[in-house]
Amino acid sequence: MLVDLSSYDLILVNESGGKDSQAMLTHVVGLCDAAGIDRWRIVVVHADLGRVEWRGTRELAELHAKAYGLRFEAVSRSEDLLDQVISRRAALDRAADKLEAEGKPDEAAKKRNAPAWMSMSARYCTSDQKTSQVKKLMTRLVVEHRTRNPGTVFRPVRILNCLGLRKQESPARSKKPEFEVDKSATNGKRHVDRWLPIFGWSTEQVWSKIRQSGLPHHPAYDAGMPRASCVFCIGAGREQLVLAARLHPELAAEYLAVEQRVGHSFKPGLSMARIIELSSAAQVGTQDETA
Repeated sequence: MLVDLSSYDLILVNESGGKDSQAMLTHVVGLCDAAGIDRWRIVVVHADLGRVEWRGTRELAELHAKAYGLRFEAVSRSEDLLDQVISRRAALDRAADKLEAEGKPDEAAKKRNAPAWMSMSARYCTSDQKTSQVKKLMTRLVVEHRTRNPGTVFRPVRILNCLGLRKQESPARSKKPEFEVDKSATNGKRHVDRWLPIFGWSTEQVWSKIRQSGLPHHPAYDAGMPRASCVFCIGAGREQLVLAARLHPELAAEYLAVEQRVGHSFKPGLSMARIIELSSAAQVGTQDETA
């Protein structure tokens, strides 16, 4: 769909370092150039997930931004994802203790048994580690923009928030609106629209755009991973997680330690202990084949 890019004060492009957001960045820059939009109005943001994302991801996202002469911002939560899992477990246990003290054993048991890990139905990895941090950046950008452009003090600053989601990725994503007002990010000082510029693209279109750009993609793809953001994504299948454990054994060990500490499996029906076991077996099999 076509969007009037010239109607926005700022265009925020979310760059995870993965193939979709990389292709989206190139696409959006091309659209802005064609529309005569000054590149200073485009800001590339990367939600830095620290140790749980693939090595070199932040650096790659910054390289992509700098290649187009764009401002790059990295945002992050003070507590990384694994630490957040531990804190969540502690908070659930405190809530359970309180309920038990109030004579509510059934409610306490529910809290005690609630999983501390994120899941497809409780994706706080996205909401807390990414979305909330990007909103904080929006607040800062609005202050900066109003300082440089006093005329915008008397109206909301208009922000177009671009994300590289594609409907081909999953049935759930196919139901997302391609364009909508982001009511949770909009307030009296800013109006935020959320746009998915490559929503209808195929995987081949994504790779074609990347080849066209001439910019490097993340090496995780060359290693066999279909996606690159979190090393151990809750949305990944068993084969992908086993491969990730082979490629990142030290991080798998950290996940295992957290798994043991909080007393719940990383994914329902698939523990990190089992993932590591499968990755070790696969590694032995590969060595036997090459011996």
